[in-house]
Amino acid sequence: MKKALFLDRDGIINVDKGYVHTPACFEFMPAIVELCQHALSKGYELVLVTNQSGIARGMFTAREVDALHSWMSQQFKKEDVYFAGIYYCPHHPAYTGPCSCRKPATGMFELALRNFGYVPAHCWMLGDRERDLIPAKQLGMKTAILGKKASPFSDIRIRNLTEMKAYL
Repeated sequence: MKKALFLDRDGIINVDKGYVHTPACFEFMPAIVELCQHALSKGYELVLVTNQSGIARGMFTAREVDALHSWMSQQFKKEDVYFAGIYYCPHHPAYTGPCSCRKPATGMFELALRNFGYVPAHCWMLGDRERDLIPAKQLGMKTAILGKKASPFSDIRIRNLTEMKAYL
């Protein structure tokens, strides 16, 4: 049974400072490394799913996002944390029209499930916004929201990343 912890990027892996696209702007969230290490120790693979509309808006390029994700992966690798997959949507409906990958659409999730053979019922999605959780819930995954407000799309609400470890 293959299982994964799907993670949003901005607000979960890094502090959401708005359109983060360089290492200089990137600040890891407290306890994210420990959460990822714990998930891996429990047999979960890690998958990043993130909307990056700054590409469509012309604020930065896909190459810059790829470079940031490569740098981020290297930082995690130093802590023995590895991502099975990193997926991002470069679109924004106002600039590129509709797409099937921008959350809350299910495209990135379906691709990861298909590519790696994960069983949705054994996967978690952790995000800080409802749009992060909607596609996971539609596909039968368990969902967790980080923040002060619960969501009708979340199975659980956590106040900090350390709390998530108890559910894995």
